[in-house]
Amino acid sequence: MFGDGRTGDTSGYGRIRRPVVMPGPGSEPLPPGFDGVALALSAARGLDPAAVEAVVVYRGEVTLRVAREHSVEVARRLRDDPELRFELCLGTSGVHYPDDAGAELRAVTHLLSITHGRRIRLEVSCPDADPHVPSLFSVYPTVDWHERETYDFFGIVFDGHPSLTRIEMPDDWSGHPQRKDYPLGGIGVEFRGADVAPPDDRRAYS
Repeated sequence: MFGDGRTGDTSGYGRIRRPVVMPGPGSEPLPPGFDGVALALSAARGLDPAAVEAVVVYRGEVTLRVAREHSVEVARRLRDDPELRFELCLGTSGVHYPDDAGAELRAVTHLLSITHGRRIRLEVSCPDADPHVPSLFSVYPTVDWHERETYDFFGIVFDGHPSLTRIEMPDDWSGHPQRKDYPLGGIGVEFRGADVAPPDDRRAYS
């Protein structure tokens, strides 16, 4: 960070990169109690087979990868089905995978079943060229400000949201600051015997 090339980069900005391998479906069995969840979300219960694209279990946590056109239907079933009862939404956030063509942006929603003591994660992806996903406001009104923040920082447009405006950046701000290709800006810093370049000159994703 301070110009010494003999040591490892501890700043995170020195262009040291490692591939991030995301877990896939089938890597772990479903945790206890989640067999009924999978059944309640199956085609045998009338859900469109294309609604849930994958069920991923990683370190005991369950993620449903849901097709965006079915996300509201899946969320409503998770809330209302007596065997599921995920009645509490803990929030929605965004993730940016610039190298995942066709699914660069993802809206991730965490749900909690107070009734059954379970947590589950919904992940809905959309391409950077068409960053639209349905809002879950009609099912979980508490996502109001969470979806606004995700829109503000990642540029994901939540269709059907009652007031989708920026929540932290000014209304006329250009860009979405938590995308990985967003410039960091900043100024250089001079120390005795070393110059530290501004963050824009230290970070790279390609």
